[in-house]
Amino acid sequence: MALVKAGVVVLDCAEPEKLAEFYKGLLDAEEIVASANRVEIRGADGTRLAFRRDVNATPPSWPRPENSFQAHLDFLVDDLDEVERRVVGLGGRPLETKGAPGPHEERGYSDPSGHSFTIRLEPPTAPKQG
Repeated sequence: MALVKAGVVVLDCAEPEKLAEFYKGLLDAEEIVASANRVEIRGADGTRLAFRRDVNATPPSWPRPENSFQAHLDFLVDDLDEVERRVVGLGGRPLETKGAPGPHEERGYSDPSGHSFTIRLEPPTAPKQG
């Protein structure tokens, strides 16, 4: 029997309520826990994210080297353009992604608090030919 029921990625930020709204919109998620310093959501696919209040949180600076990665999220999608419109509409912003592998198979963004994440096409399931 597994001792751990679920894993939750927790992002530190100054305003967890606002950041939760961004990811609820992106993941079609519902809020499952809320307190003065933490909001947790669960997406339709079971993805769980939490946002913890840290008044001293410093947004990551990726792709600049100083204070770059604190956490990085990847989301598998079917349509990059459609998801990009949603991300930008919710307040996210595109990041420079020079040198990303593949011909436009992934795109980098930051959420309203500055955490970076990538949307990428789900890899094909057919076996490689040749």
